[in-house]
Amino acid sequence: MSLLVTLLADGLVAVLLVASIVSSMRLSGRITKLKADEAALRQTIGDLVMASSTAERAIVGLRATLDECDRTLADRLGTAERYATDLAAHVEAGETVIARIASIVAQAAPTRELARTAAPAPELRDLERVVPPVRVAPPAPSSPNGERLGVAAAAALAMSERALGRLRSKAA
Repeated sequence: MSLLVTLLADGLVAVLLVASIVSSMRLSGRITKLKADEAALRQTIGDLVMASSTAERAIVGLRATLDECDRTLADRLGTAERYATDLAAHVEAGETVIARIASIVAQAAPTRELARTAAPAPELRDLERVVPPVRVAPPAPSSPNGERLGVAAAAALAMSERALGRLRSKAA
């Protein structure tokens, strides 16, 4: 019986030894895979660190560019506001001048009617040779400024006709 127990114990040890060899071979394969994965993981981590440092430098550059753009935009907006204020003042002054010219034309309209109905004086021909009548064609109103220029030209023509009418009435 002792031989049988010894044989069984030796068989059990042999089976356990084979099982430990198989499990150690599996563990060795897993360790090899983990070491390969560790090297790949280290490479990936190195790439991520390099990419993050590159991204940080790019962000710093973008912030500097953004600050420069902000300053430039602020300067240009300030200049535009000054120009807009000046332009508004000029437009207002121009509208005031046009309003004055329109009132002068409105006041000159009755005088012009009187000058047309009155008989011309004999010296009128001499006067027209000295001061020839002025004919101004208004510019084509291609824009709001063109329309205003046309109104201003018409007002100037009316003023010159009024002055000519005064000269004619003095000659009469």
